[in-house]
Amino acid sequence: MGGGRSTRTGWHRTRPTRALRWVAAAVAGAILVTGIGPEDAFEVTYRTVPEAERSDALPLASLLDRTGVSQDGTADAGDLDGAGNSLSARTLEAAGWLPGGEITLLDTPLSLPAYGEGRPDHMVAESQRLALEDVPSRMDSVTFLATGTRTDGTGADVRGVGSVVYADGGEHKFDLVVPEWAAGPAGDAALTLPYANSSSGFGQDAIGSVRLYARSIPLDPGRKVDHVVMPEVADPRANMHVFSVGGSPAAQEWTGTWARATSGYTEVGPWEDQTLRLAVRSTTGGHKVRVRLDNTFAARPVTIGAASIALQEDGPTTYGAAVPLTFDGAPGAVIPAGGRLYSDPVEVLLPPHTEALVSIHLPEQVTAAPIHYAAVDTNYTSPPGSGDQTLDRTGEPYTGVVDQWPFVTGIEVTDGPGAVVTFGDSITDGIRSTRDAHTRWPDVLSDRLGQSRDLPHPGVLNLGVAGNRVTADGYPGEGVSVYANGVSMLHRAQRDVFSQSGVGSMVVFAGINDLRWGASSEEVIAGLNRLARMGNEHDVRVFVATLAPCAGSARCTATVEEQRYRVNSYLRDQAHDPESSFAGVWDFDAVLRDPEFPTRLRPEYDSGDHLHPGDAGLRAIAESVDLYELLGV
Repeated sequence: MGGGRSTRTGWHRTRPTRALRWVAAAVAGAILVTGIGPEDAFEVTYRTVPEAERSDALPLASLLDRTGVSQDGTADAGDLDGAGNSLSARTLEAAGWLPGGEITLLDTPLSLPAYGEGRPDHMVAESQRLALEDVPSRMDSVTFLATGTRTDGTGADVRGVGSVVYADGGEHKFDLVVPEWAAGPAGDAALTLPYANSSSGFGQDAIGSVRLYARSIPLDPGRKVDHVVMPEVADPRANMHVFSVGGSPAAQEWTGTWARATSGYTEVGPWEDQTLRLAVRSTTGGHKVRVRLDNTFAARPVTIGAASIALQEDGPTTYGAAVPLTFDGAPGAVIPAGGRLYSDPVEVLLPPHTEALVSIHLPEQVTAAPIHYAAVDTNYTSPPGSGDQTLDRTGEPYTGVVDQWPFVTGIEVTDGPGAVVTFGDSITDGIRSTRDAHTRWPDVLSDRLGQSRDLPHPGVLNLGVAGNRVTADGYPGEGVSVYANGVSMLHRAQRDVFSQSGVGSMVVFAGINDLRWGASSEEVIAGLNRLARMGNEHDVRVFVATLAPCAGSARCTATVEEQRYRVNSYLRDQAHDPESSFAGVWDFDAVLRDPEFPTRLRPEYDSGDHLHPGDAGLRAIAESVDLYELLGV
């Protein structure tokens, strides 16, 4: 298998897919691109839904019958776990999760219960029939804000089986898995609270940190939901506590054109009453733009005083006027801890492969922030106390440099034909590529798509994180840390990949860091397969790449090489397996390895550390990708 093309023969899917297929038609000398998918995207069982079932469905507010949140010092007013322990209203409010407020998680607006004063604030899932209120008529997914408790002390996940009933009589069942509130991982938690209240006290000395989780179930966007049957938990020792349920709109008009994943929560600045100006580069174009901000891993809300977007002329200087952004009509907004915020759409012509500048004013002191660590692009900041400089055109106020991307995680456009995600570690992140030159392999891949005359030009979203692993967290998922190599790809896939707009395909190129830090080939293989299954559940075609050689670099021992060989052998076998979960297997190892010393990178591709390809090696990766297979045409 050479040249990075899939060697799979006679491959077919065992289930339909909603992954984007691309149709191009020449119209008046232009290319009209449309993303389409088969009508039956999900396995749905049809039945006649009795009218009694429909009439029995109640809104969430009518189903709340348990109190799991209490004020500090009054823990007896709430009992989440059956032992008198409860969530602290004080810590929720400090995180910006206000009673009766709203937070966006996994691209889904969720209404928070009006907790406090002993009022019911959640329900234990027991097959209740839930009528969704204030949701779009067509949805991509339904999201649950939940946590689990157990009485057996094992800390194991809580599992339940529910179903979505469509208005046309279709029904599909789903499995919902929610971690235990005190023992579950922080890596994929929606919010980690520093303590819980107990029957004997409150504060740090009561119960340690506890967590709430957001979990999304994919829906068929072509069908209207009648109601949801809440999960039934078969284990009598476990309870699933649901605080909110919402639907994510089927936002077909939006396509990601630039994205980065939050890799950690680190000390910054401090920044106070100053403006950050962050450089981004589009991959596909559009006539309308919106910006995505995230406060991932945070313990406190952050205030955005103002924001803007502009084309970049040079450095922090704009080409033309900056366009102010608004948030629900206001010039600024507050992002709760763990929350997501979209700007209102603005009319901006953003061509493909165009540098732009996103500016955000931080009026209040920020000492720690969610960041993407390895920018490899130069970002800028004005001095503390310099005020709102978001509309500045000259660049003169921006006297400082920032080597990370804080808060800004995505740019989306209308008119785009969909997006491809590249999901990986520092090689995908481009940590050894030339600064400000856009020579990462996803950049080159986007350039190739843009140069093609007979293919559409989707967005290419680089969601690589330097130092990232498939199976284990680097950054622990909570607290301020010097480690910014991300939570595991398994923990971040739902937030970073499957909540992106318009994604039809993803390329997974990772696993070498797991092996370098002691994981076995079996663990890496299991993790890659799990990512593929997650992609299939969300109707995203998942391609996987063999692991590149790294002999001569730190931690790349003979044992690591043996494990790498096993992973690659397995993946190459998958290329011929018609039952594989992978849409294709690309042999990046064959592209990068030295023919005379196959455990090493080719000298001309080696950046110098024997682990990361330089610009030439990154270009070779991108040029080996079969564009037709990637887009499914």
